[in-house]
Amino acid sequence: MLQNIRDNSTGWISKTIIGLIVVLLSFTGFEAILSSTSNSNNAAKVNGEEITLGALAEAKSQQHRQLAQQFGADFDSSLIDDSLLTEAALQGLITQKLLLQAADQSGFSFPDAAVDQFILLAPEFQVDGQFNADRFDQVIRQMGYSRLQFRQMIEQELRTAQLRAGIAASAFITEQEARDFARLERQTRDFSMRLIEPEFDQVAVSSDEVEAYYNDNPQRFMTDEQVIAEYIVLEKSAFFDRVEVDESALDELYQAEIANLAEQRQAAHILIEINDEVTDEQALAKAEQLLERLNKGEDFAALAKQASDDIGSAAQGGDLGFAAPGIYEAEFEDALYALDKGQVSAPVRTDYGWHLIKLLDIRTADIPSFASLKDKLMENLKTERVEQRFVEVIRDLEGLAYESADLQQPAHELSLTIQESEPFGRQGAQDLFANRQVIEAAFSVEVLEEGANSAVLELDPETAVVLRVKEHLRPEQIPFAQVSTEIQEQLIAQKAIELARQQGEALLAQLQGAESLTQAELDEHWQVIEAATRDLDGVDPQVLQTLFKMPRPADNSVEFAGIALNSGQYAVVRLTGVNDGATDLTDEELDQYQQVLASRAGQVDFSALMHQLELDAKIERY
Repeated sequence: MLQNIRDNSTGWISKTIIGLIVVLLSFTGFEAILSSTSNSNNAAKVNGEEITLGALAEAKSQQHRQLAQQFGADFDSSLIDDSLLTEAALQGLITQKLLLQAADQSGFSFPDAAVDQFILLAPEFQVDGQFNADRFDQVIRQMGYSRLQFRQMIEQELRTAQLRAGIAASAFITEQEARDFARLERQTRDFSMRLIEPEFDQVAVSSDEVEAYYNDNPQRFMTDEQVIAEYIVLEKSAFFDRVEVDESALDELYQAEIANLAEQRQAAHILIEINDEVTDEQALAKAEQLLERLNKGEDFAALAKQASDDIGSAAQGGDLGFAAPGIYEAEFEDALYALDKGQVSAPVRTDYGWHLIKLLDIRTADIPSFASLKDKLMENLKTERVEQRFVEVIRDLEGLAYESADLQQPAHELSLTIQESEPFGRQGAQDLFANRQVIEAAFSVEVLEEGANSAVLELDPETAVVLRVKEHLRPEQIPFAQVSTEIQEQLIAQKAIELARQQGEALLAQLQGAESLTQAELDEHWQVIEAATRDLDGVDPQVLQTLFKMPRPADNSVEFAGIALNSGQYAVVRLTGVNDGATDLTDEELDQYQQVLASRAGQVDFSALMHQLELDAKIERY
């Protein structure tokens, strides 16, 4: 049949079929094909704006790193549902996109100068209290950003923060609402409580019951699955004694070190921005007017606070702090380095607008001698070469471990010792085998079932490990004799707790049905507590939660409630009175209540805004 189709594929029948397919596709298929092609690199669209697969992958990676940092060595990535992580990351990106769109529609913006000032003043990028470009590059590189990407991210965060702050600041709480809340929060309650204790010594369990429980629940009485692993450890510290450093290399490093030293200049500026409302000519004219005032003796710092459009530095009198060459724009830096100390420049044009620049101070470079830096340079050079060698050996180890059937060849060629672990399970053990990477590798399909060596596990910047499973200890049924006592104690506890609950519920029904109770009946086993607060020490939190949910008793009556506690006890609670909290607050207390409640209301308002934005948006997930 297939041959018949091939033979007729060039005939009029095949041409007719192909023509029909083309016509049908023209009505139904091309749009879907084009849509699929155009969105192949996107994870979603929000009101027509794209969220790329690359952005989603980076968001997932960031969430994964945050979880790893939060849980440390206990982090088990195998427990993470990748689909849930993907959905959470995508929802976060959609929320961020909606916020940015709302901020744009509301006219929120942050000038470039303010973003730069935010970065210059961020403690994370400072060394000895001053912005350091090398530190800045190092930090953002670890975060996975380029300079441009980081600036864009900061600008977006500042804009959405403005929106959040605007919504939060619009929430308010009246004095009466604050007083009503204080009355409820400070409310106290008078009650008495009787605890029904489980009587373990009054309960018996037969040997037949114990054996029946064992037979009915075999999965509960299995040994843990365990493995015994062989492993080799590669430690960076072992390479320090093998690295040689010569004088010529040290001298070359010294020259590079002092070449990076340069004087730093402390600048202050007054910025006149150019925007939709201020033209280039108007900004220049204003800058020249300010320069005239400075020439007549007005104070630069005072004038900067009054007139500068750089909100970040204006509050400090225009002070930008000390900076080395390469930080500012070329026009700004050229003008700054042409000034003498205390001198003010003529107006200088940059992309931000027109500047008046004052040189406040000069910090000259102090060139250290070779002798004073030799030990440091030696350590740095050895560290660098050890790092290079360590990376090379890890690469070698990766190849050897992949190619070898066991650890003999990798250990021999790299002069490493094969070690053997104690048995450990999926919950881990101590030291090296408490690490989730090691546990996951040991119980992976490749290592556990296929008998392969693991990949190189870089546990930290100093240590790498390769392992293989030497012996797989599968779960086995634990003999009845070893667990019979444990089962008996468990069944006794269950019966005693259940009996206490039944007794407590019977007492509660009796109390709720009684028209009156004698004082002797109430005093025999009852603990009386007056003016109990919501966080009273010495009373089970479950009791307090139940107590403050109980309705206010009617005049000359009481309310009863019962609760099974996590401790196994059963508590019967008798509410006799409710005392409203005082509302004669001081001005400071009233202000604190209003601030806290307004903050909560602002969070609710912001959540409502986000919900509405999502309802109104056109969101397409791919």
